[in-house]
Amino acid sequence: MSQTTERIEHDLLGDRSLPADSYYGVHTLRAVENFPITGTPISIYPELVRALAAIKQAAAQTNSELGLLDRERADVIIRACEEIRAGALHEHFVVDVIQGGAGTSTNMNANEVIANRALELLGHRKGDYARLHPNEHVNMSQSTNDVYPTALKLAGYVGIFGLIEAMEVLRAAFHDKAVQFADVLKMGRTQLQDAVPMTVGQEFSTYVVMLGEDIDRLKEAVLLIREINLGATAIGTGINAHPDYAALVCRHLAEITGIPVLTAPNLVEATQDCGSFVQLSGVLKRVAVKLSKVCNDLRLLSSGPRAGFGEINLPPMQAGSSIMPGKVNPVIPEVVNQIAYEVIGNDVTISFAAEAGQLQLNAFEPIIAHSLFKSATHLRAGCLTLAERCVTGITVNREFLRKSVENSIGLVTALNPYIGYANATEIAQEALFGGHSVYALVLNKGLMTKDQLDQILKPEVLTQPRAMVALR
Repeated sequence: MSQTTERIEHDLLGDRSLPADSYYGVHTLRAVENFPITGTPISIYPELVRALAAIKQAAAQTNSELGLLDRERADVIIRACEEIRAGALHEHFVVDVIQGGAGTSTNMNANEVIANRALELLGHRKGDYARLHPNEHVNMSQSTNDVYPTALKLAGYVGIFGLIEAMEVLRAAFHDKAVQFADVLKMGRTQLQDAVPMTVGQEFSTYVVMLGEDIDRLKEAVLLIREINLGATAIGTGINAHPDYAALVCRHLAEITGIPVLTAPNLVEATQDCGSFVQLSGVLKRVAVKLSKVCNDLRLLSSGPRAGFGEINLPPMQAGSSIMPGKVNPVIPEVVNQIAYEVIGNDVTISFAAEAGQLQLNAFEPIIAHSLFKSATHLRAGCLTLAERCVTGITVNREFLRKSVENSIGLVTALNPYIGYANATEIAQEALFGGHSVYALVLNKGLMTKDQLDQILKPEVLTQPRAMVALR
């Protein structure tokens, strides 16, 4: 390789050559070689890259105001960070999402990319660190141990609100169906056995409420990750940082990101504690568990089309079998179920990683970050997919459901106040063992007239608390 196509950089382990036009440097190169784990670079999470750039921008602005960094260097660092926040250079954030070193490789990657872009803006070649250095200037007043967790919180904050928006879309889709099916009578079930009548609208309205509750819980949990430890530097004592740095950099970071971040009251505690990530992951697990339960319901209610429940119809999305012609499977609920299983597993990973922290630092925040971001990102995609490719297209089999109510043993519970417990028990026995319709048996025995039965079988009578209907 000619001298014009490579450059040499030096670190404590020695010299290494890099492509001359590479924005990352020797520390990133070693990390890429050391951690060939997932093959997935940190750039898969653009909000994390933007968060890192926002932190470096706030730091440069703060250090300049405190007289620690000259205006020329501060300006080009800020310009480079603004470009990255706008989406540039993300492909140069190449270290693996799972890495040793408590996130040091991610921080070094950011420092080097920003430094080399800043050098370009100054008119110097990449790697000319005597002019502007990744650690001495871009990383001034910082440590990985306050930069990395702060970046995770910023990215997590944005990601959670992205998930909340998707959940609102799904919630609205279920609400529309609850309204559409408000008058469709069906049998409710407990332990998969007939219980008492309800409407399909009531059934779908529960999903609206469940999603609303989880949205509220996410909004509560995300408040915890507004508290940052930027200014803590190595372990929380603030070594190598100006006394005014923590407060000022927090204010600038809030202005840059629009996120109302707060400096933790005890930076030593905040540097080692991953409790907010555990809390947030627990709420994501709650969302996943409940969303999976909803998908279980949709698959069960749509089972068939001839030999299952057959109460609702999910929109057909694709052929369901390579051997069974005409088979269509509930593929959208199935994929959301699998996302839920992944999120539950991610929560276990986050719990173990948070517990494994020792003394003044948790070295396992990279796997916490990867697991947390996967959970939020995949749940968001799952909610949107479920809403757009499943829920909005659901139809209901009205007549089938009406007949199932009339034939159900559970109907006798609704008729008990009118025909008496003894008669209701007798009707239930005959219907169950003789295969007869409850509706027909009541008519045949003269216990009620057709008009009286039809009056009681109205959804508004059967499906909510009210005084007994006065029969004509």
